[in-house]
Amino acid sequence: MSKSPLILLIIAAFFNLCAPLFARDVVITVSDADLRIPLEGAVVRSWDGMEYFCNEAGRTVLAVPDGRQVVIRIAYPGYENGRLMIPAEGTEFSCALRLGGIMENRELVIEAASPEAGETRSGRSVTISGENLSRTSEIGLIEDVMTGVKLLPGVGYSGMFNAQPSIRGGDPGDLIAAMDGFYIEQPYHWGGAYSIFVPQMVESAKLSHGVFSSRYGHTISGLLEITSRKPSYTEARFDLGVSTSETNLGLSFPFWGKGGITAMGKVTYWDPFVSLAKLIAMGVPEIEIINSITTAPYIRSFSVTGNYRFSTDLELAATGFFGSDGVGAAYSNAISGDDNGSRDVDLHFDWMNYRAFGITGLTWSPRKDMMLKGSAGVGLYETNMDADIGIHLERRGNLPVGSDLIPYADESEDSREPSIWDFMNDSRLKGTIVDTTVTSQGRADFDWAFREGFIFAAGVQELYSHWLIQENFRTTYVFDPELAQEDHPEYSFPINQSWDVKNQGLSTSAYTLLEYQNPAWKFGAELGLRLDHFYFIGRDFTIQTIPVFNPRLNLDFDIIKNRSIDAPFFVNALTLTVGTGLFSSMNDVISAIDVSNAIADYELKPNRSWTSLLGMKIDFAEKLSFNIEAYYKYVFDRAYTVITSYQGDDPYRSDDDYTGTVYQFNGIGRIIGFDFILQRMESRYLDGWLSYSFTWAQYRDPDAAPDNPPEITLPDGTKPNPNRNRYPLTGNDWYYPDFHRYHNINLVLNFKPTSFFHIGTRFGFASGTPEDNNNNERIGFSWPVDVKFSFFLFNPRGKVNTEIYLGIENLQALVYDAMWISQVNGYTGEEEPSEYKPVYDLPIPMVSFGFKWRY
Repeated sequence: MSKSPLILLIIAAFFNLCAPLFARDVVITVSDADLRIPLEGAVVRSWDGMEYFCNEAGRTVLAVPDGRQVVIRIAYPGYENGRLMIPAEGTEFSCALRLGGIMENRELVIEAASPEAGETRSGRSVTISGENLSRTSEIGLIEDVMTGVKLLPGVGYSGMFNAQPSIRGGDPGDLIAAMDGFYIEQPYHWGGAYSIFVPQMVESAKLSHGVFSSRYGHTISGLLEITSRKPSYTEARFDLGVSTSETNLGLSFPFWGKGGITAMGKVTYWDPFVSLAKLIAMGVPEIEIINSITTAPYIRSFSVTGNYRFSTDLELAATGFFGSDGVGAAYSNAISGDDNGSRDVDLHFDWMNYRAFGITGLTWSPRKDMMLKGSAGVGLYETNMDADIGIHLERRGNLPVGSDLIPYADESEDSREPSIWDFMNDSRLKGTIVDTTVTSQGRADFDWAFREGFIFAAGVQELYSHWLIQENFRTTYVFDPELAQEDHPEYSFPINQSWDVKNQGLSTSAYTLLEYQNPAWKFGAELGLRLDHFYFIGRDFTIQTIPVFNPRLNLDFDIIKNRSIDAPFFVNALTLTVGTGLFSSMNDVISAIDVSNAIADYELKPNRSWTSLLGMKIDFAEKLSFNIEAYYKYVFDRAYTVITSYQGDDPYRSDDDYTGTVYQFNGIGRIIGFDFILQRMESRYLDGWLSYSFTWAQYRDPDAAPDNPPEITLPDGTKPNPNRNRYPLTGNDWYYPDFHRYHNINLVLNFKPTSFFHIGTRFGFASGTPEDNNNNERIGFSWPVDVKFSFFLFNPRGKVNTEIYLGIENLQALVYDAMWISQVNGYTGEEEPSEYKPVYDLPIPMVSFGFKWRY
């Protein structure tokens, strides 16, 4: 009697699903076919779609099913792709790749190992790529490379909707991004909520927060180097990702074996999500603000990357990007105030942002030991905002000076004479902001491996920026005629405010460096020097900085190297690193400098920092590594502004008041910390990392003391005496910046019980930030929890891979939604809760699901 076809199908499916459980581990060794040297960082793509990376010996371990043959693919930059058949029996196999004739034949020695070659370079940087990048970034309502970067050591927790973290105690604005060597102005969507870097368009992301190479500058805290995904020279590729709130589409085509082109598009659709959130928000005061959204947040972006190999020594590459984002809202809020009355606030705004850039580069090798590279590009960033803000006061009698209904009243001066602002009934501000930045840049780099173990490099860079800022506002005030003074009968008058900035900046840089690596791999050194100069062109004036020199030195001591013992926790490599160096950058605050600020030539200064560190990296058996670094950073010549308001002779009028901005370039900071990462590279059943960062950071603005107001010049050229300052000043004492956190912990675990089902988890902990610049009180800690369930469908003999996933972010919100204020010991960082209050962050988990289809 024959069996039912349904039963046969179930039995066949059962054995197919359980086949990965009956697998054996095989060792794959990849080497150069001519030189017989191991190819560290070679990518082995397994039969099930997984990717593995070869170690320094060119070896990697992967699991294959018992009892049947499978085919794996092997790739390495500059080499022809290889295919290797794994028979039904055996545990060790090898594959030799031949050079594909492209530029990387000797340039791999001149530059550095490919990003996949090592996840961490002690004292310099940490890289996230391959499977680690996709697992940590392809989750949530918006898939973003910064989601994975924020889990690395030295990175401060910034929340779900903030892609601008603090790097080792530095200001979030100090982090600069470069894509394929091109510095990008404002690489963010929604004002910094997410970055523009889509995981599908990125090959690797390297965060340099130590003493990194003098090839790069324009930052005093951290550099994020994004390497775009290069197209295959031989195969077409199609990627489609559809999730709860966005769709990503990618296409890649080869050019006759000499190049290729890759295009990637991204579209979000948050309208259904916002509509659902509005239903959920009913009766939940903490998130009722979502009802104010009139235009759902959106992102549209498109990128294209291509390269073409003219000959074995000449290659052209280019990358282009265009993106837009925006949101609209209409918000109303009523404040009951005290017995004197109430205040109603109405806010309407529409916000749109655009950015675009194009990069092209040409690489030429005149000799096998030399490389010349030239690149150039242009970029545009523009933000547009239309705003309409109205305030209505309902009075119940005479309002006392200092009432919380009057935002202009100075509560610290209850005894002063009343001004016209104490009789205001209504105000309305309506206007537009258009902020545009246009950049163009070019660089030329030269590398020469002039003898064994020695590399000499030099280069020049030019970065031009054009800042265009236009702000036009009309503010109308209406005053209570019954309460106004008899000798001031004006009950309503408008104030027109406009700001038109057209400034330019030219950053010129040059660098040279010498690298040495002992042929016995026991000692390495890198000595570099970078020169930076900035020239500022404003309306009717020019100023410049004194050229600054930034020397940098790294010493590497390889105590143990190139062991290949697979015993648990056996040390295969041990490296000690010592580094020190100077860094400089221009603060964005200087883009609005005007001739009235009276900044003299050479008074303008770049932000500076001196960083010194000590690091140790240990590579254990079974793909386990540990890296720890301790550092000290001193910040000096930091730019900041002091805003001082001067009141005219008539306290009842405002048209003769003046508010001035003074630029100071003497800010300082001191930062001490250490961080480590314990990481297990791609493994069959369990991998991930544990990172911890401790940061003690304080800043000081010497000329921001209330009793020492800066002197400004009025438009008529006179210097008035200061009356009172309506704006709070930080004072000139040491303070913790508002982004500072003592402790940051991230545990990333990837469970792979079978080849078709993976579980990715992230557990975090971050101590609180200062409360209102108070050195003794902090907002309570955060402990984000995220989880991702992935199901994989694949054909071992085909090229199609499918992933279906379910992601849940902010899972801890189910049991934890309130923060508290706690007393903090300024020296030890110990916290003790002292006062509780319901400060809600994001009180609900964020659920996303979707699928990815790759060919």
